This record gives sequence, C-alpha cells and structure tokens, in this order.
Amino acid sequence: MKIKITVDCTPVEARAFLGLPDVSPLHDIYLERMKTLVEQGVTPDLVSEMMKGWSNMGDVGLGIAQQLFGQIGSTLTGGGTKGAAGKAGKS
Repeated sequence: MKIKITVDCTPVEARAFLGLPDVSPLHDIYLERMKTLVEQGVTPDLVSEMMKGWSNMGDVGLGIAQQLFGQIGSTLTGGGTKGAAGKAGKS
C-alpha cells in the first residue's frame, strides 16, 4: 500500500508547521554585517576570526579555508604587489 501526500506551502509556512524558530531577524543582522565588512574591506585577521567560529574541521581545515579566502581577496584587490609587478612588466 502506498500513500502519497502533497503539501503546498511556502518555506516560512513549512518552518512554522515543523516548529522551527523564525531566524529571519538573525539573517537580516548577518546580511547587514556582511555588507559593512564588504564596504570597509576584509582583513586577513577578520577572516581568521570568522573562520574559527565556522570551522569544525580543526586547524588544518582552517588553514585551507584561510588560503582560499586569501586567494579570493588577492584576486578581488588586483593581486596585491605580485599582481602589480606582473602588470608593470607587461607594459
């Protein structure tokens, strides 16, 4: 015997039905802080502190994540001094 039940609801309705908490105020705070960080610029120390809070992988996983974010930051800021030297040599 098979029984199929189809529920048509929004994600908000589903969370309320399951008794999950409404985290939209926390989400709004998180987005506002991330916007502020992007506007002010992200420092390696700040990334390190954020990753310590997020990381369950230990020090090795944290090192990999820091390297990844460092490469992303370097790319977004024009490659740092290494990228500037490479650009000057090509001119």
